Amino acid sequence: MKSAIAIIGAGPCGLTLARLLHRKNIPFTIYEKEESAATLVSSGSLDIRKETGQLALREAGLYIAFAQKARWEDDRVTFFDSHGELLHRATGEAEDGQDGLKTGGKPEIDRRSLRDILLESIPQNQIVWSHRLTKLSFDGGNSSPILHFANGNTVGGFSLVVGTDGAWSKVRAAITSTKPQYAGSTFIETRIQESSLLHKTLTDKIGHGIALFLAGPSRMLIQRQWDNSYRIYFGITAPEHFVGTSMDLNNPQATRDILLSSFFKDWAEDLRDYIRNAGNFRSWPLYQLPAESFGWNSVPGVTLAGDAAHLSVPNGEGVNLAMKDALELVTKIEENGLEHINKAVEEYEKDMLKCGKDHIKAGEEMDRLMTHPEGAKAVVKAFTES
Repeated sequence: MKSAIAIIGAGPCGLTLARLLHRKNIPFTIYEKEESAATLVSSGSLDIRKETGQLALREAGLYIAFAQKARWEDDRVTFFDSHGELLHRATGEAEDGQDGLKTGGKPEIDRRSLRDILLESIPQNQIVWSHRLTKLSFDGGNSSPILHFANGNTVGGFSLVVGTDGAWSKVRAAITSTKPQYAGSTFIETRIQESSLLHKTLTDKIGHGIALFLAGPSRMLIQRQWDNSYRIYFGITAPEHFVGTSMDLNNPQATRDILLSSFFKDWAEDLRDYIRNAGNFRSWPLYQLPAESFGWNSVPGVTLAGDAAHLSVPNGEGVNLAMKDALELVTKIEENGLEHINKAVEEYEKDMLKCGKDHIKAGEEMDRLMTHPEGAKAVVKAFTES
């Protein structure tokens, strides 16, 4: 059967969309730039929330698999200042559901585990690997979208192309000229394994969940992973290309020296030890779509979901809103039918664009709090008063 819908990108959003379409017997094809599932990058951890991500997984028939893999014990966030003083700890509000499974809260799940749950739930012959989209054009005769790939292939004839291709979406350019803007901060990531001498210190101080150490323009985010290792993000306020021009991550000692002397100079020595013991650095500059110019007029035959639609700096909602997008798009397609798919997209985008703009603004507010001059105290005040 000819696919009615092309999905660009096999991340959580694209795979959730594919699974939901599969359950409705709506034909689709996913096009993914990576060579195979083995090379699909899925590092880190995600918290999945009741009214968005968890709801999408229930509708996808995958909630049991998720609940069994989720780390409910890691639904906890702890706030510290730059001296290492614990200011506040909030634990999750999960409860036992009628089906005997935990529900609610914000349990963590390894990105790879979520990816595998979703991947295994759809026919593998409906995923086309090694297809990196370079552009999307339109057949002038019937305005049907045509996909152009880096390997030279072109494919068309779809009723709808959905861009779930993330921050630097190629599909987005067919809808809007708006591009991501640097948000002013970069995270330098490292990992502390169980074999590290520092691991016990982290376990004693942080234990489960996420810990935030905040002090104005610099911060640390430390998160327990599925294998009991800890992923550490050193957040710095710096120019967009600071990493690569003023900081060479391939030189770990020089990177440590810059972090210690320029960004975490006045922090407690036990926290500075996290930097001294760090290595194998990666950088994550933060980008967002500008809220003031966010939005577009619906374009027949193409739409966006997830970060491709409403990229924001991290605020805890990214993957959840992406999975919600997938659920709501499929709901609108089912309600209107494939013969009225453009109407379905218009209805979907009306709500999605409003939520997306709110999401971007929430990210801006979160970033403002995370870099507040009063540090963790300002964040704790905002959290406890909300």
